[in-house]
Amino acid sequence: MTKPAPDTRLSSQSRAATPIAFIAAILAGYRRYGADPANALARAGISPALLERPEARVTASQMEIMSGTAMQELDDEALGWFSRRLPWGSYGMLCRASITSPDLGVALKRWCRHHRLLTDDIDLRLAVSGSEARFTLIPHRDLGELREFCLVTLLRYVLGYACWAIDSRIPLQETRFPFPPPPHAGTYPLLFPGPVLFDTDAAGFSFDARYLALPIRRDEAALRAMLQRALPLTVLQYRRDRLLVEGVRQFLRSPDKGGATAEQVAEHLHVSVRTLHRQLKDEGSSLQQIKDDTRRDHAMTLLDRSRKSVKQISALVGFANEKSFTRAFRAWTGLPPQAWRERNPATPDAPAPPGSAT
Repeated sequence: MTKPAPDTRLSSQSRAATPIAFIAAILAGYRRYGADPANALARAGISPALLERPEARVTASQMEIMSGTAMQELDDEALGWFSRRLPWGSYGMLCRASITSPDLGVALKRWCRHHRLLTDDIDLRLAVSGSEARFTLIPHRDLGELREFCLVTLLRYVLGYACWAIDSRIPLQETRFPFPPPPHAGTYPLLFPGPVLFDTDAAGFSFDARYLALPIRRDEAALRAMLQRALPLTVLQYRRDRLLVEGVRQFLRSPDKGGATAEQVAEHLHVSVRTLHRQLKDEGSSLQQIKDDTRRDHAMTLLDRSRKSVKQISALVGFANEKSFTRAFRAWTGLPPQAWRERNPATPDAPAPPGSAT
């Protein structure tokens, strides 16, 4: 596999960041049906001369107008990808079939199952292995020149709908594509934040399986409103992450990560430092508070379940000296460490937490 595409950030939704290659793919759909794209290009404000510049970009708004107009003019929401049309409203039907699900896991399974009713040219599969959920696309026909646009768009359809349904950003552990990096590979992290790999065996993305258990937060009224302008979900990123706080806690629980900087935590979660602080604040927390909570819980566990000295424990939980640890522990619990231990004597047979073996 080739190296991941460089990580970039979309500074403004009005920034022209969508590669002209995606517009060219829509025009290929017009050619397939022998239709004229002039109206769609004009409505989107895209000059035909721009198509001659491979490095050119269009805005998210232009892409939305171009895609929506083409889908209606061609009466094909797949824009020519498949062996038969997917009439206008096909993906809205998938949304409706999934919106009554109790949680995201059931919703995505329904999405995969009902997509087969639309076309058997491609399979959508959801698999869970341990803590990882993996969504994969398996084509059963040669998609030709539309391959890249088809795979990218289908993955963004699923990711955009999933985030909307649970009202949460879903950080991606990695996104994979079975073709070499295109000239516009630097755009991919805007659509799929996190590591993007090319030359893989199949297209798909993976994420923390805990998101599958989050309940669907939308109803029929919200769905009707969303379908009035559903296409932005295929381009724009969700800001709020309902599992961000737990993700920070999990990262900091590792014995060697307790002193991690905001930059290190943000890099691990594939967000900017600014986004990390903003989302933690939105959830009524902060990085320092989570660090303190994690240190406190680790210290209490070591005092309760190990025979390490207070000095050793202070070093293990990231304090420079025993005095500062004692002062912090008293603020957390109202007791100094030794008094806490005497009040809660260690159980000799209790297993020690990771990294705290005697």
